[in-house]
Amino acid sequence: MNGVVSIVAHALSKCIEKSVLPKHWGEEYSRVEDKLMAYMAELNIAADRLAAHDIPLLALKNSGITIGMYPYLGACPMGDVDVLVRKSQFRKAHQILVDSGYKLKFRCDFEEDNIDAAENSGGAEYSVQLDNGEHLWFELQWRPVAGRWIQPKQEPRTDELVDRSVSISGSNVRLLCPEDNLLQVALHTAKHTFVRSPGFRLHTDVDRIVSSQTIDWKIFEKMVLKLKIKTATYISLSMAKNLLGTPVPEDVLDRIKPNKLKIKLMEAWLINVGIFEPDSHKWSKLGYMVFVSLLYDTWSDFFCGFFPSATDMKYQYGYSSSFMTPYYHAKRLWNILVKRAKV
Repeated sequence: MNGVVSIVAHALSKCIEKSVLPKHWGEEYSRVEDKLMAYMAELNIAADRLAAHDIPLLALKNSGITIGMYPYLGACPMGDVDVLVRKSQFRKAHQILVDSGYKLKFRCDFEEDNIDAAENSGGAEYSVQLDNGEHLWFELQWRPVAGRWIQPKQEPRTDELVDRSVSISGSNVRLLCPEDNLLQVALHTAKHTFVRSPGFRLHTDVDRIVSSQTIDWKIFEKMVLKLKIKTATYISLSMAKNLLGTPVPEDVLDRIKPNKLKIKLMEAWLINVGIFEPDSHKWSKLGYMVFVSLLYDTWSDFFCGFFPSATDMKYQYGYSSSFMTPYYHAKRLWNILVKRAKV
């Protein structure tokens, strides 16, 4: 259930002779490697299609780590490919993908399978049948995180991320710059409340970015403080450091550490629900909402998380008349309170 068999297989291959290592470990690694090679090939094809229309495509999270910085594909199990485009180019990118055979289809039964709902939520999901018989879930996003508890103003603006992105040799796929990459995966880990599916594997994303890239920690700290995301970022980084030995500087953690009492409470809660078995039941509905509320750095941020400013609402939902703001607030609250994954 933890989805780390191929990661363990890779680790074992580094310390045990191949002739001694049981055959099933190598088979599992090869199975995941073959699947990921097909995923990355399709990612390159999609990037080429969008590049032909001057639409830059950024690979997020495990997708970016696999295609741009970590050479062991079999040790990067993933269930989908996540990419980011500018909001102004989202509809055009969607049409290009649909014209090439992608089927707009959300995995969550609560989501509406139409492009208007997808754009409002921050991204679309597509079902893709690959030539080798593999099935791929492809996520096209214009919001880099799009968590229900995360305010739009707490996410880096996508246009800025695209402008700061870096190229990959021999590919039209682009990567977030190191600091943006680390911040995005830290927020993504928090979006899954650190322990929900895909669970433990989330922390390997943090580890691989810190271990594989040179992070300008001063720039990173400045971004965390500006966006008011100390709590989420601190827990993400400290869990990777404690679980995997990720080389996060201790002084960085000290400078972004929020209220000590709150951190102790959240850490104890996470230990209680368990960091493994990500598909198991973790919280009651009320408990989940209370835990998520603790991710906000201040009470004012918590309030704005449920009731973003009219400017942020218009940016996310794409309407212009202020008379529509109450309607979209109601719609957003419904999504927060009802349309959410199993906890």
